[in-house]
Amino acid sequence: MSTLLPGLPRAVLRLHRPALALWTAFVLVTVGCLVLVASASDGARSGLTDCTAPGDGCLADPWAIDYGSLLGTVGGLTSLGVWAVAAWAGGALIGRELESGTARLAWTQGVSPRRWLATGLALPALALTTGSAAVAAVFQWAWSSHQDLTADEWATTGAFAARGPALAAYTLCALALGALTGLLLRRQLPALGASLALTVALGQAMAAVRARFWPTATLHDGQHLSPHAWQPSGHGPAYHPASHFWPIHLVETGVVVTLAALATAAAFAVLRRRTA
Repeated sequence: MSTLLPGLPRAVLRLHRPALALWTAFVLVTVGCLVLVASASDGARSGLTDCTAPGDGCLADPWAIDYGSLLGTVGGLTSLGVWAVAAWAGGALIGRELESGTARLAWTQGVSPRRWLATGLALPALALTTGSAAVAAVFQWAWSSHQDLTADEWATTGAFAARGPALAAYTLCALALGALTGLLLRRQLPALGASLALTVALGQAMAAVRARFWPTATLHDGQHLSPHAWQPSGHGPAYHPASHFWPIHLVETGVVVTLAALATAAAFAVLRRRTA
């Protein structure tokens, strides 16, 4: 048994080596884009020295729009990466293994179903957490270093999750949801579609309730919104100043991590019931 267990992680890495290479390339490209966007802003800022009237031929407004939209685009790419993780986990990591019989073959070689699933999730989780942390750290640097050039509301763009640990939480939750759907459906394509749909629905649900994760401030008559404040639609004079980003972000991270833990526990429960 002790000689078999070390071979299981190697088998998982060998089997999903293309996915690991693709994830590594995705992280490097995303980080490279962020560094390129942030470094280009320095040249634009030098042209703002003599700019005293934004909107009258000044370069501040168009560059702010360009910089914010570029960061939002990269933030959107991170969402695509999370969706891809869910699709891969449901379709290839679990669904294909069960459909092709590879999983049962491993179970006959002295590897228990529980150890098979634990190893199959732990190794991808390590790679996904490392990559997500790198992207989030660089994204936060690009955002905070040039925040004066951004015009987007921080809670309504792709930048919200990408600026902190919520990115890793969403990625791990996508992995867990993919594993759960793969175990439930045991078919590659249905599991791929279901895991992708669940992850997209999760992101939309979190965006819909995000404004309620932290108490709002109230905008009184004659008062103007502070820079980069977020005024959710349908909330009247209530708004969130920019200082509310981290409290809301951390609350959302905790919610998503809890969902990931529940999905993981459900996956092990389904596996135990199916293999009892």
